[in-house]
Amino acid sequence: MRAVYQRLTICRALLRFCFSSAPRRLGVSLSLFALFSVAHAATPTYAEVRAAYRPSEAWLLDRHGEVIGARRVDGRVRRLEWVPLADLSPAMQQALVAAEDKRFYEHGGVDWQGLASAAFDNLKRGMAGRRLRGGSTLSMQLAAFLDPALKAGPSGKGLGQKWDQAFAARDLEAHWTKGQILEAYLNLAPFRGELVGIHAAAKGLFRKHPSGLTRPESLLLAALLRGTSASPAAVAKRACAVGGSGVGQVASQPDRGAQSCAELETLALATLSGRPDPMSPENLAPHLARRLLDKAAPGERVASTLDAGLQRAALEILNQQLAELAGRHVADGALVVLDNASGEVLAWVGSSGGLSEAPQVDGVLAPRQAGSTLKPFLYGLAIEKGMLTAASVLEDAPLEIPTAGGLYVPQNYEHDFKGPVSLRTALASSLNVPAVQTLTLVGLESFAARLRALGLDTLTQEGDYYGWGLALGAAEVRLLQLTNAYRAMANGGQLSPVRLKPGEKANAKRVMPAAVAFILADILSDRAARSLSFGLENALAIRSWAAVKTGTSKDMRDNWCIGFSERYTVGVWVGNFDGSPMQDVSGVSGAAPVWRDLMHRLHTSRPGKPPKPPGGLVHRQVAWCPAVEAPRQEWFLPGSDTAEVVLADDNADTAGPPRILSPGPGTLYALDPDIPPENQQLRLDARAPVGHRWRLDTTDLGPARRLWQAPTPGKHRLSLLDGAGKEVDAVEFEVRGSAVGARD
Repeated sequence: MRAVYQRLTICRALLRFCFSSAPRRLGVSLSLFALFSVAHAATPTYAEVRAAYRPSEAWLLDRHGEVIGARRVDGRVRRLEWVPLADLSPAMQQALVAAEDKRFYEHGGVDWQGLASAAFDNLKRGMAGRRLRGGSTLSMQLAAFLDPALKAGPSGKGLGQKWDQAFAARDLEAHWTKGQILEAYLNLAPFRGELVGIHAAAKGLFRKHPSGLTRPESLLLAALLRGTSASPAAVAKRACAVGGSGVGQVASQPDRGAQSCAELETLALATLSGRPDPMSPENLAPHLARRLLDKAAPGERVASTLDAGLQRAALEILNQQLAELAGRHVADGALVVLDNASGEVLAWVGSSGGLSEAPQVDGVLAPRQAGSTLKPFLYGLAIEKGMLTAASVLEDAPLEIPTAGGLYVPQNYEHDFKGPVSLRTALASSLNVPAVQTLTLVGLESFAARLRALGLDTLTQEGDYYGWGLALGAAEVRLLQLTNAYRAMANGGQLSPVRLKPGEKANAKRVMPAAVAFILADILSDRAARSLSFGLENALAIRSWAAVKTGTSKDMRDNWCIGFSERYTVGVWVGNFDGSPMQDVSGVSGAAPVWRDLMHRLHTSRPGKPPKPPGGLVHRQVAWCPAVEAPRQEWFLPGSDTAEVVLADDNADTAGPPRILSPGPGTLYALDPDIPPENQQLRLDARAPVGHRWRLDTTDLGPARRLWQAPTPGKHRLSLLDGAGKEVDAVEFEVRGSAVGARD
């Protein structure tokens, strides 16, 4: 009852105020102020309001505190960071006062003259059926922003609510400065749609910070406050009227005023016709921001290990390379840069952004076929088990491995064969057949277990599931995990998790001997050993020391280049997220240029140095007999070193009965029209003493030594004859497809 009595008293005082002389008005005003002081409870302080403000965004920071990503975490409204009054355009402040509270700097929270004018004007408007005026000051409106109970309902504000709002406004004026009221108002006021606050409104409608708002833009924003959903024409009309009241003197001169009002109409139509879209800060790492800000609170700032400068450079380098490959059906790419010592992620580029047809896909985490990037770990396992050394000779020749589904016949990328090569050459030049031969030595499950130990958790099946193609990368891996596996090689066989936030702990575990990791790094940095397949001048030959491996998956669907220096490990993937093949793009031509340019940037001031060999390794001269490779210094595990590698004569083994070694019985060959005819030959091989001969169907092929034969479609019988012409062994096989030319 007391509150009702006070409100009635205020009504009587207001009526007396409207019809009294000036001296008497002053007394009434003082009486009203006393009533306000009694009736209204304490309002929050400016500091409390400022501290309680929460943007709708959360931000991702780089290692230096720079904002590199943002994510909206409050779906109700769109608020950006609080903007201090000093950072607000003066034109916006002037437009607000002119539009909403012309005597803002003169009254103490309630504009009695304005209220009286609004009351009489509303009486006239009500009789005419027009919309009523409110008469609220900026302080009264701010009070409603701070207290939901003071906001107007569907039918507007009641008289009691209006007076409560006035009480709160006088209390605000008693404890806040005018500047604080103006600042808080602009940061809390709704402008258009879901846009709340001047920061979101300026970014959403004009793509700029509030400090840069022009006079026409400020007039439009001020005009929106009385009708956030008004039509562009209505907003422009009110903006023109506000401007004519003194702000910017839009209508001070008839001709200039007409021109300015027309400009406001054009601006309103262009700005308010579409859907507002606030611009977030520069989103350098949207995929990582989505990951790290998933559970962030509104307004939270999450620190990351990324480096903004490196992230920008990585984006630019990747997009430049993809632009150059655009004519070869390449749309997507991803990369990651790791600090070797700490495991911190310094750059994380999940996609090519606007160049991609699926920019939301994160290529750093998307599983893709590994191609030849798994080979170092395969050879490392064979060296560790004592099965091979870097000097061991492997035969790069056609190979046929019987499987449940038929013969597995690996081919090299260039569809040719190099003959006998050392393990060093086979790995550095990425030859396929030697890798498959090595896998038959170490075993499928043993290799799969090693890959899982390296952190490649996408290999969830037993080794037999992947088959012999696992040596050539017939398994899907994630770029981040694969790059970290190479980082383990760079760290002497020690694997630890990557770190995305400063201060995260990362315990290391040994996954391979340090000596083996050193030998692999030495091979992968050997330009001469790499030249057999790639030549001496290519994108892998950078200015300082680095170990690197490329990979290309089946049908050129995935391109990889992963390598490390003493300080950094860089992994790059290039391809298409939809799985479509690229056109004549290999790891060297697709991903490697990105890796090279990043490595050059990382080592601008400090070139990479080769690692020091761990204790116990043997470094000695080795030669081959016959001389399949030139003598050189080679690294060996203790006890595996040799001065000479002697190659066995394939036809010298006559132990056991003569028999055909290749092809196998019942073999089915399918000719591939995409492979040049000269690279599709049948290998005929036998264990037989001198004097034995080949016979294919009814044709004598000569002495029973290793022989290459052009395949002819149809069913065939291959016989092994002794010196007397007697058949001692025979196999039947079939060739399907179109005929190809014979080998020269």
